[in-house]
Amino acid sequence: MTGWRLLLTRPAEESAALAQTLADLGIFSSSLPLLEIEPVPMTPAQCAILNDLDHYSAVIVVSKPAARLGLALLNELWPVPPIQPWFTVGKGTAQLLQDQNLDVSWPEQGDDSEALLDLPRLQHAVALPASRVLIMRGEDGRELLAERLRQLGASVDYLPLYRRHLPLYPPSTLMQRVQAERLNALVVSSGQGFEHLRQLAGDAWPELSQLPLFVPSPRVAELATQAGARTVVNCRGANATALLAALREQPEPVQTL
Repeated sequence: MTGWRLLLTRPAEESAALAQTLADLGIFSSSLPLLEIEPVPMTPAQCAILNDLDHYSAVIVVSKPAARLGLALLNELWPVPPIQPWFTVGKGTAQLLQDQNLDVSWPEQGDDSEALLDLPRLQHAVALPASRVLIMRGEDGRELLAERLRQLGASVDYLPLYRRHLPLYPPSTLMQRVQAERLNALVVSSGQGFEHLRQLAGDAWPELSQLPLFVPSPRVAELATQAGARTVVNCRGANATALLAALREQPEPVQTL
């Protein structure tokens, strides 16, 4: 497995943590963050949602940035948070909530919306009469999750806490990094991360698309395949454990650009 030389594209802090995990196992990686987190100003409508927090049957936090920003607001408005079930897609986000003594659940197997929706505890919360679910997220994302919850009869509100944008890089940055460090695979953690990868690749995308691409979910895998990526590996999660499992299942590459 140490033959892999990976390009990591998560936000800087998350890339650094993943890079350390990989390095501990002898796997080389190079970080080029393609998502930069920018908190969004709170509107009166968002404040009203938070003030009404105790009326929600469940709160879902979709990412670590959403957890950090949401907890900061929670501490301001609710010194003693209401008692209700909280949910996350992954264990890392759940840990941030647990550190604040919130009652949080997450899927032990899988790291995506489908796995979250299979949680009996979430299904029970949604089945309550007049159930309301709050999703803390960025300005977009997790539309499938909200759609499925509404199909189950819940009312769903969003609390957008941040926006993600592509950091400013010179146009040739991506290809130069891949070639200079002899990288032989690409890793993205979301659909927006993949779109930013393609955007930064520009005219070099047809060449870069020949490298194995590790993605977190079937939805992102479909996006990548439609865009021409030749070898797309669905990790079934965006965390380090899911990536490592996917790496073990793939033959170590010999191709570099």
